[in-house]
Amino acid sequence: MTVSTRRRTLAAVAAAALGLTLAACSTDDAGSGSTSDGSGSASSEDETTVRIGIPSGWDEGIAVSHLWKAVLEDEGYTVETQTADIGILFTGLAGGDFDLMFDGWLPLTHASYWERYSEDLTDLGVWYDDAKLTIAVNEDSPAQSLEDLAAMADEYDNRLVGIEPGAGLTETTIDAVIPEYGLEGMDYITSSTPAMLAELSAKADSGENIAVTLWRPHWAYDAFPVRDLEDPAGTLGEAEEIHTFGAADVMERFPELSTWVEAFELSDEQLFELENMMFNDDAYADDLDGAAAAWLDANPDFVTDLKEAAQA
Repeated sequence: MTVSTRRRTLAAVAAAALGLTLAACSTDDAGSGSTSDGSGSASSEDETTVRIGIPSGWDEGIAVSHLWKAVLEDEGYTVETQTADIGILFTGLAGGDFDLMFDGWLPLTHASYWERYSEDLTDLGVWYDDAKLTIAVNEDSPAQSLEDLAAMADEYDNRLVGIEPGAGLTETTIDAVIPEYGLEGMDYITSSTPAMLAELSAKADSGENIAVTLWRPHWAYDAFPVRDLEDPAGTLGEAEEIHTFGAADVMERFPELSTWVEAFELSDEQLFELENMMFNDDAYADDLDGAAAAWLDANPDFVTDLKEAAQA
């Protein structure tokens, strides 16, 4: 990894950490009360204010949420966003505090939340179908599989670096990965995704070994020399689908918008391009909305194709 790439990554991590801190307890200033420039108009049948819950630390969810914020504002909607832990978002969505949340992983990662709240949620469909939970290490480190990790724990400072305590990946790691592979002797560190990425970046710079909880899709696979440990017992599950969940009454209050969301899909190429613009490009390190707007400018047929798919 070049020095330039590392600097961009550190800047993105710092910006993400600051953004999550500021947004975790309040509505984003950029989202609250914002409107389009008049080039679009919200459907006469839809309510005009849309509340999007953004999952703290889950970069694909952050990226797609800001993409939809840009799309909807161009269509004349007012978009309010709030960033919080995934558990808080599920609770808030079920309670009517949010209208949309774009990062629901099924059938494994968020299964417990879906089972708890499904009667009060609307599943608006799958926008990505090759998502995967992982335990990753630097590519030149000794462990090849999770079976190796317990015996080689001292090579990794006896630490497994995780993300947010309430994340589905954290739950899966605690309930399945650690007991299956005898990793109880390792310190499992949970705090936040930005903190994990900052430590991953530091270890990459110093050439030290590290083991982290991660997931695909994620821009870290492009930014750092990392690889996944094999999971012979299948504790992290097979490839999953990423769903958009809405409030129970979202289709009644937003009949047209709901058809757009149901038609929404992103390819690997589109998603990685979007994430890299948001989290690795110096021009957008502190401007996620600007990155989303730039991506739409670079993909002028995206909204047109989306609306056509919704009408099909």
